[in-house]
Amino acid sequence: MDLIDAFLDSLWLERGASEHTLAAYRRDLSAWCAYLAEQGSELTAPPDDMLIAWFDERRAQGYQLRSNARLLSSLRSFYRWARLNGNVERDPLATIKLPRVQPGLPHTLDEDEVGRLLTAPDTATAMGVRDRAMLELLYACGLRVSELVGLTLDALNLKQGVVRVRGKGDKDRLVPLGDEAADWLERYLRTARNEMMTDPMRPALFPGRSDTSMTRQTFWHRIKAHAVTAGINKPLSPHTLRHAFATHLLNHGANLRVVQLLLGHSDLSTTQIYTHVAQARLESLHAHHHPRG
Repeated sequence: MDLIDAFLDSLWLERGASEHTLAAYRRDLSAWCAYLAEQGSELTAPPDDMLIAWFDERRAQGYQLRSNARLLSSLRSFYRWARLNGNVERDPLATIKLPRVQPGLPHTLDEDEVGRLLTAPDTATAMGVRDRAMLELLYACGLRVSELVGLTLDALNLKQGVVRVRGKGDKDRLVPLGDEAADWLERYLRTARNEMMTDPMRPALFPGRSDTSMTRQTFWHRIKAHAVTAGINKPLSPHTLRHAFATHLLNHGANLRVVQLLLGHSDLSTTQIYTHVAQARLESLHAHHHPRG
Protein backbone atom coordinates (compact mmCIF):
# COMPACT_ATOMS: atom_id res chain seq x y z
CA MET A 1 0.00 0.00 0.00
CA ASP A 2 2.96 2.34 0.55
CA LEU A 3 3.90 1.88 -3.09
CA ILE A 4 0.34 2.63 -4.22
CA ASP A 5 0.27 5.75 -2.02
CA ALA A 6 3.52 6.95 -3.59
CA PHE A 7 2.09 6.39 -7.08
CA LEU A 8 -1.08 8.32 -6.25
CA ASP A 9 0.99 11.15 -4.78
CA SER A 10 2.89 11.37 -8.06
CA LEU A 11 -0.37 11.52 -10.04
CA TRP A 12 -1.55 14.38 -7.86
CA LEU A 13 1.73 16.29 -8.01
CA GLU A 14 2.64 15.77 -11.67
CA ARG A 15 -0.76 15.57 -13.38
CA GLY A 16 -3.03 17.40 -10.95
CA ALA A 17 -5.29 14.35 -10.77
CA SER A 18 -8.62 14.98 -9.03
CA GLU A 19 -9.78 13.19 -5.88
CA HIS A 20 -12.29 11.26 -8.01
CA THR A 21 -9.51 10.05 -10.35
CA LEU A 22 -7.20 9.13 -7.47
CA ALA A 23 -10.00 7.18 -5.77
CA ALA A 24 -10.63 5.22 -8.99
CA TYR A 25 -6.93 4.32 -9.30
CA ARG A 26 -6.85 3.27 -5.65
CA ARG A 27 -9.87 0.98 -6.10
CA ASP A 28 -8.33 -0.68 -9.16
CA LEU A 29 -4.91 -1.21 -7.57
CA SER A 30 -6.39 -2.41 -4.26
CA ALA A 31 -8.52 -4.97 -6.09
CA TRP A 32 -5.45 -6.19 -8.01
CA CYS A 33 -3.45 -6.46 -4.76
CA ALA A 34 -6.23 -8.45 -3.12
CA TYR A 35 -6.34 -10.90 -6.03
CA LEU A 36 -2.55 -11.30 -6.03
CA ALA A 37 -2.56 -11.96 -2.28
CA GLU A 38 -5.17 -14.71 -2.77
CA GLN A 39 -2.84 -16.31 -5.33
CA GLY A 40 0.23 -15.99 -3.09
CA SER A 41 1.83 -13.37 -5.32
CA GLU A 42 3.02 -9.79 -4.86
CA LEU A 43 2.31 -6.47 -6.54
CA THR A 44 5.91 -5.95 -7.66
CA ALA A 45 6.34 -9.39 -9.28
CA PRO A 46 3.08 -10.93 -10.60
CA PRO A 47 3.40 -13.96 -12.92
CA ASP A 48 2.96 -13.20 -16.61
CA ASP A 49 -0.35 -15.05 -16.89
CA MET A 50 -1.85 -13.74 -13.63
CA LEU A 51 -3.65 -10.74 -15.11
CA ILE A 52 -5.24 -12.78 -17.90
CA ALA A 53 -6.45 -15.30 -15.31
CA TRP A 54 -7.95 -12.49 -13.25
CA PHE A 55 -9.68 -10.97 -16.27
CA ASP A 56 -11.10 -14.39 -17.16
CA GLU A 57 -12.55 -14.64 -13.65
CA ARG A 58 -14.00 -11.13 -13.90
CA ARG A 59 -15.66 -11.94 -17.24
CA ALA A 60 -17.19 -15.06 -15.68
CA GLN A 61 -18.54 -12.82 -12.91
CA GLY A 62 -20.24 -10.57 -15.45
CA TYR A 63 -17.75 -7.72 -15.84
CA GLN A 64 -17.78 -6.24 -19.34
CA LEU A 65 -14.83 -5.64 -21.67
CA ARG A 66 -15.02 -1.89 -21.06
CA SER A 67 -14.56 -2.40 -17.32
CA ASN A 68 -11.50 -4.61 -17.84
CA ALA A 69 -10.04 -2.15 -20.35
CA ARG A 70 -10.31 0.69 -17.82
CA LEU A 71 -8.74 -1.53 -15.15
CA LEU A 72 -5.88 -2.45 -17.49
CA SER A 73 -5.24 1.24 -18.15
CA SER A 74 -4.90 1.89 -14.38
CA LEU A 75 -2.51 -1.02 -13.89
CA ARG A 76 -0.39 -0.04 -16.89
CA SER A 77 0.01 3.50 -15.55
CA PHE A 78 1.11 2.11 -12.21
CA TYR A 79 3.67 -0.35 -13.57
CA ARG A 80 5.17 2.19 -15.98
CA TRP A 81 5.64 4.55 -13.06
CA ALA A 82 7.04 1.75 -10.85
CA ARG A 83 9.56 0.71 -13.53
CA LEU A 84 10.75 4.28 -14.09
CA ASN A 85 11.22 4.67 -10.34
CA GLY A 86 13.05 1.38 -9.93
CA ASN A 87 10.35 -0.37 -7.92
CA VAL A 88 10.01 -3.21 -10.44
CA GLU A 89 12.60 -4.67 -12.80
CA ARG A 90 10.21 -4.98 -15.74
CA ASP A 91 6.68 -4.06 -16.71
CA PRO A 92 4.67 -7.28 -16.28
CA LEU A 93 1.84 -5.92 -18.43
CA ALA A 94 3.92 -4.80 -21.41
CA THR A 95 2.68 -7.62 -23.65
CA ILE A 96 -0.92 -7.73 -22.41
CA LYS A 97 -3.53 -6.55 -24.90
CA LEU A 98 -7.29 -6.49 -24.85
CA PRO A 99 -9.64 -6.11 -27.83
CA ARG A 100 -10.19 -2.48 -28.72
CA VAL A 101 -13.26 -1.04 -27.02
CA GLN A 102 -15.42 1.01 -29.34
CA PRO A 103 -16.71 4.16 -27.64
CA GLY A 104 -20.40 3.97 -26.88
CA LEU A 105 -22.69 6.78 -27.92
CA PRO A 106 -23.69 8.86 -24.90
CA HIS A 107 -27.30 8.99 -23.79
CA THR A 108 -28.65 12.45 -24.47
CA LEU A 109 -31.88 14.42 -24.64
CA ASP A 110 -33.47 16.18 -27.57
CA GLU A 111 -34.13 19.91 -27.38
CA ASP A 112 -37.76 19.53 -26.31
CA GLU A 113 -36.79 17.20 -23.47
CA VAL A 114 -34.08 19.59 -22.32
CA GLY A 115 -36.62 22.40 -22.29
CA ARG A 116 -38.98 20.34 -20.12
CA LEU A 117 -36.19 19.41 -17.73
CA LEU A 118 -35.03 23.01 -17.35
CA THR A 119 -38.53 24.21 -16.52
CA ALA A 120 -39.30 21.37 -14.09
CA PRO A 121 -38.09 23.04 -10.84
CA ASP A 122 -40.73 24.95 -8.84
CA THR A 123 -39.35 28.48 -9.09
CA ALA A 124 -41.81 29.76 -6.49
CA THR A 125 -39.33 28.36 -3.93
CA ALA A 126 -35.73 29.35 -3.23
CA MET A 127 -34.59 25.76 -3.85
CA GLY A 128 -36.42 25.70 -7.16
CA VAL A 129 -34.75 28.94 -8.30
CA ARG A 130 -31.38 27.49 -7.30
CA ASP A 131 -32.02 24.26 -9.21
CA ARG A 132 -33.27 26.16 -12.28
CA ALA A 133 -30.14 28.32 -12.27
CA MET A 134 -27.93 25.24 -11.93
CA LEU A 135 -29.67 23.37 -14.75
CA GLU A 136 -29.56 26.41 -17.04
CA LEU A 137 -25.85 26.89 -16.33
CA LEU A 138 -25.08 23.19 -16.79
CA TYR A 139 -26.76 23.11 -20.21
CA ALA A 140 -25.59 26.55 -21.37
CA CYS A 141 -21.94 25.82 -20.64
CA GLY A 142 -21.67 22.03 -20.99
CA LEU A 143 -20.11 21.69 -17.55
CA ARG A 144 -19.26 18.52 -15.72
CA VAL A 145 -21.35 18.20 -12.56
CA SER A 146 -18.16 18.31 -10.47
CA GLU A 147 -17.26 21.60 -12.17
CA LEU A 148 -20.73 23.01 -11.54
CA VAL A 149 -20.92 22.25 -7.82
CA GLY A 150 -17.34 23.44 -7.32
CA LEU A 151 -18.00 26.94 -8.66
CA THR A 152 -17.40 29.89 -6.37
CA LEU A 153 -18.85 33.39 -6.50
CA ASP A 154 -15.69 34.90 -7.94
CA ALA A 155 -15.81 32.49 -10.91
CA LEU A 156 -18.94 34.19 -12.24
CA ASN A 157 -18.87 37.43 -14.25
CA LEU A 158 -22.40 38.38 -15.24
CA LYS A 159 -21.34 41.70 -16.75
CA GLN A 160 -19.12 39.96 -19.30
CA GLY A 161 -21.40 36.93 -19.49
CA VAL A 162 -18.74 34.31 -18.75
CA VAL A 163 -17.91 31.77 -16.08
CA ARG A 164 -14.39 30.62 -15.19
CA VAL A 165 -14.40 26.84 -14.90
CA ARG A 166 -11.70 24.73 -13.30
CA GLY A 167 -11.65 21.41 -15.10
CA LYS A 168 -9.54 18.27 -15.06
CA GLY A 169 -5.89 18.76 -14.18
CA ASP A 170 -6.81 22.09 -12.54
CA LYS A 171 -6.98 23.71 -15.97
CA ASP A 172 -9.13 26.84 -16.18
CA ARG A 173 -11.30 27.81 -19.12
CA LEU A 174 -13.70 30.68 -19.77
CA VAL A 175 -17.14 29.65 -21.05
CA PRO A 176 -19.87 32.06 -22.25
CA LEU A 177 -23.11 31.87 -20.28
CA GLY A 178 -25.84 32.80 -22.73
CA ASP A 179 -28.70 35.17 -21.91
CA GLU A 180 -31.10 32.65 -20.38
CA ALA A 181 -28.55 31.21 -17.96
CA ALA A 182 -27.31 34.70 -17.06
CA ASP A 183 -30.86 35.85 -16.30
CA TRP A 184 -31.55 32.92 -13.97
CA LEU A 185 -28.19 33.30 -12.25
CA GLU A 186 -28.88 36.99 -11.66
CA ARG A 187 -32.28 36.15 -10.18
CA TYR A 188 -30.78 33.40 -8.03
CA LEU A 189 -28.04 35.66 -6.66
CA ARG A 190 -30.49 38.49 -5.99
CA THR A 191 -33.02 36.36 -4.09
CA ALA A 192 -32.70 32.62 -3.46
CA ARG A 193 -29.02 32.37 -2.50
CA ASN A 194 -29.38 34.87 0.33
CA GLU A 195 -32.42 32.97 1.63
CA MET A 196 -30.62 29.63 1.59
CA MET A 197 -27.38 30.69 3.31
CA THR A 198 -26.76 31.76 6.88
CA ASP A 199 -23.65 33.59 5.67
CA PRO A 200 -23.99 34.79 2.02
CA MET A 201 -20.34 35.89 2.05
CA ARG A 202 -19.21 32.25 1.98
CA PRO A 203 -17.63 31.43 -1.42
CA ALA A 204 -19.81 28.52 -2.62
CA LEU A 205 -21.95 29.61 -5.57
CA PHE A 206 -24.44 26.79 -5.07
CA PRO A 207 -24.64 25.79 -1.40
CA GLY A 208 -25.90 22.55 0.00
CA ARG A 209 -25.90 22.21 3.76
CA SER A 210 -23.92 24.40 6.17
CA ASP A 211 -23.20 26.99 3.47
CA THR A 212 -20.71 24.63 1.78
CA SER A 213 -20.77 23.56 -1.85
CA MET A 214 -23.42 21.07 -2.85
CA THR A 215 -22.10 17.56 -3.46
CA ARG A 216 -22.23 15.86 -6.87
CA GLN A 217 -24.47 13.16 -5.42
CA THR A 218 -27.00 15.67 -4.10
CA PHE A 219 -27.27 17.45 -7.43
CA TRP A 220 -27.60 14.13 -9.27
CA HIS A 221 -30.58 13.29 -7.05
CA ARG A 222 -32.07 16.68 -7.88
CA ILE A 223 -31.70 16.03 -11.64
CA LYS A 224 -33.43 12.66 -11.36
CA ALA A 225 -36.31 14.17 -9.37
CA HIS A 226 -36.80 16.95 -11.95
CA ALA A 227 -36.66 14.41 -14.78
CA VAL A 228 -39.60 12.57 -13.20
CA THR A 229 -41.51 15.85 -13.00
CA ALA A 230 -40.70 16.54 -16.66
CA GLY A 231 -41.95 13.09 -17.72
CA ILE A 232 -38.54 12.02 -19.08
CA ASN A 233 -38.10 8.26 -19.03
CA LYS A 234 -34.79 7.97 -20.89
CA PRO A 235 -31.67 6.70 -19.11
CA LEU A 236 -29.92 9.65 -17.50
CA SER A 237 -26.41 10.21 -16.21
CA PRO A 238 -24.72 13.13 -14.45
CA HIS A 239 -23.32 14.05 -17.90
CA THR A 240 -26.69 14.04 -19.71
CA LEU A 241 -26.93 17.82 -20.10
CA ARG A 242 -23.24 18.01 -21.01
CA HIS A 243 -23.86 15.50 -23.81
CA ALA A 244 -26.95 17.44 -24.89
CA PHE A 245 -24.94 20.69 -24.94
CA ALA A 246 -22.32 19.23 -27.29
CA THR A 247 -24.79 17.40 -29.52
CA HIS A 248 -27.11 20.36 -29.95
CA LEU A 249 -24.23 22.70 -30.78
CA LEU A 250 -23.06 20.34 -33.51
CA ASN A 251 -26.60 19.88 -34.79
CA HIS A 252 -26.82 23.64 -35.22
CA GLY A 253 -23.55 23.86 -37.14
CA ALA A 254 -20.91 24.50 -34.47
CA ASN A 255 -17.29 23.68 -35.27
CA LEU A 256 -15.94 20.56 -33.54
CA ARG A 257 -12.84 22.44 -32.38
CA VAL A 258 -15.04 25.08 -30.71
CA VAL A 259 -17.04 22.38 -28.92
CA GLN A 260 -13.76 20.82 -27.74
CA LEU A 261 -12.64 24.13 -26.21
CA LEU A 262 -15.99 24.71 -24.52
CA LEU A 263 -16.05 21.20 -23.04
CA GLY A 264 -12.46 21.47 -21.85
CA HIS A 265 -11.28 18.34 -23.66
CA SER A 266 -7.50 18.19 -24.02
CA ASP A 267 -7.75 15.87 -27.03
CA LEU A 268 -10.03 16.41 -30.03
CA SER A 269 -10.57 12.65 -30.33
CA THR A 270 -12.53 12.77 -27.06
CA THR A 271 -14.94 15.28 -28.58
CA GLN A 272 -15.35 13.38 -31.86
CA ILE A 273 -17.77 10.91 -30.27
CA TYR A 274 -20.41 13.63 -30.54
CA THR A 275 -20.08 13.74 -34.32
CA HIS A 276 -21.65 10.26 -34.38
CA VAL A 277 -24.63 11.54 -32.42
CA ALA A 278 -24.95 14.57 -34.69
CA GLN A 279 -24.57 12.39 -37.79
CA ALA A 280 -27.37 10.12 -36.58
CA ARG A 281 -29.58 13.18 -36.15
CA LEU A 282 -28.76 14.43 -39.67
CA GLU A 283 -29.54 11.04 -41.17
CA SER A 284 -32.87 10.99 -39.35
CA LEU A 285 -33.78 14.45 -40.63
CA HIS A 286 -32.75 13.50 -44.17
CA ALA A 287 -34.82 10.32 -44.10
CA HIS A 288 -37.85 12.19 -42.78
CA HIS A 289 -37.79 15.29 -45.01
CA HIS A 290 -35.98 14.38 -48.24
CA PRO A 291 -38.27 13.18 -51.05
CA ARG A 292 -35.82 10.36 -51.77
CA GLY A 293 -35.18 9.62 -48.11
